[in-house]
Amino acid sequence: MVSNPSVAVVILNWNGRRWLEQFLPGVLEHSPEAEVIVADNASSDDSVAFLQEHFPSVKTIALHENFGFCEGYNQALAQVQTDYYVLLNSDVEVTKGWLTPMLKLLEENPTIAACQPKIKAFHQRSHFEYAGAAGGYLDAQGYPFCRGRIFDTLEEDKGQYDDVRQVFWATGACLFIRSKAFWQAGGLDKEFFAHMEEIDLCWRLQNLGYQVFYHGKSTVYHVGGGTLHKSNPRKTFLNFRNGASLLYKNLSEKELNKVLYTRLVLDGVAAAQFLFKGNTKDLAAVYKAHRAFFGLKSYLKAKRAEVPVKKETSHLVGWYGQSVVWDYFVKGKKTFRELHIPDRASFAPQRFAHVEPEGQNQVHQDRRPER
Repeated sequence: MVSNPSVAVVILNWNGRRWLEQFLPGVLEHSPEAEVIVADNASSDDSVAFLQEHFPSVKTIALHENFGFCEGYNQALAQVQTDYYVLLNSDVEVTKGWLTPMLKLLEENPTIAACQPKIKAFHQRSHFEYAGAAGGYLDAQGYPFCRGRIFDTLEEDKGQYDDVRQVFWATGACLFIRSKAFWQAGGLDKEFFAHMEEIDLCWRLQNLGYQVFYHGKSTVYHVGGGTLHKSNPRKTFLNFRNGASLLYKNLSEKELNKVLYTRLVLDGVAAAQFLFKGNTKDLAAVYKAHRAFFGLKSYLKAKRAEVPVKKETSHLVGWYGQSVVWDYFVKGKKTFRELHIPDRASFAPQRFAHVEPEGQNQVHQDRRPER
C-alpha cells in the first residue's frame, strides 16, 4: 500500500478537440487528487493549439504519429511516473468524487491490478453504456459481454449493480490500473491497435495472479463511438481480428484448438448474416480480419511466451463457460441476471489473500516502448 499515492488521469486524443472542449473542464474540476494529462496521437485538427490556449496548465504529450489506442497509450504512459494510471476516453463525463472509491479499492488490496467504475450512457443517462457497463465477462467462445449489457441490449440502471465485484475485464474507456502491473503485463498490445485490447490486458493480469474489479459507487458517462462508430467496417475488422487474436494469445494449449475453431465458425455465421442483409462491407471486413489473424499467428505465439498461460479458463473469474450467443439469440436471455452467473467475488479476495501476484517480489522486465 502506498501512502498518498500518485495518480495520473491520461486522456488519449485524436482529432477530438470538441470532446476536450466539452469534457476536459469537468475532469479538471472533479479530479483534484490527480495530474490530468492529454496525450495527442498526432491530431490533424487544432486539438493541441486549443489545449495550449485554453488549458495551458494541462500537461500535453505530443506523439509524432497516430499510434492507435494501444501503442498511443504505451508511448504516452512510458512518460508518466505515477503509482496509478487512469486511462480515460476523451468522450467521458466524470462526476464529483469519481476517483475516491476506485483508488481506495486499489489501495486496500494490492492483488487488485485494475478496476472500472459504473459506465452509463451520456445520451440515455438512465441506462448503462455499451463499452463496459458494470464490468466485463467473456463467454466460452471469447465473446465479451457485461453486467448491464449483452450484445446491443442495454439495461436501465436501477441500482442492481451498485456493488463491488470481481470481473474478467475492465473497460478501456475508463481504466484504473497500477502502473507497475501495467508494465509487468507488457502494456497494451500494439497489434490490437484498438478494440478488445483491455480484455487482452486483463486476461494477462489474471494469469499473473492479479484481480480485476468493478466498483458501482463511482459513475461516469460515456458518449461512445467518439472516434470510430460501431457501424464502421474498420471497427468490424478490428473486433473480429482481435477476437481471434485474444483467444490465440491467452488460451491454454489444451483448450486453444477447440475454442478457436468454434469461434471462427461462429464468425462465419456472422459473415453469412452480413451477406444476407446485403452488408458487403462488413462481410469483406470479416474475411480480411481472419486473413490478418492468420498473418499474425507467429507474432501472437511469441507474445504468449511473455506472460505464460498457466490457468484453465474455468479458474478465471468472469469466464462464462457457456455460449452467450446461444443464450441471447436462441434462448432469449437479454440481461446479465438471466444468465445466473454466480458471484465469485465474495470468496476471490480470500482466495488470493496469501498469494502475491507473480513477479511482485521479482525483478521483471519493464516493457516500456522506446521514445
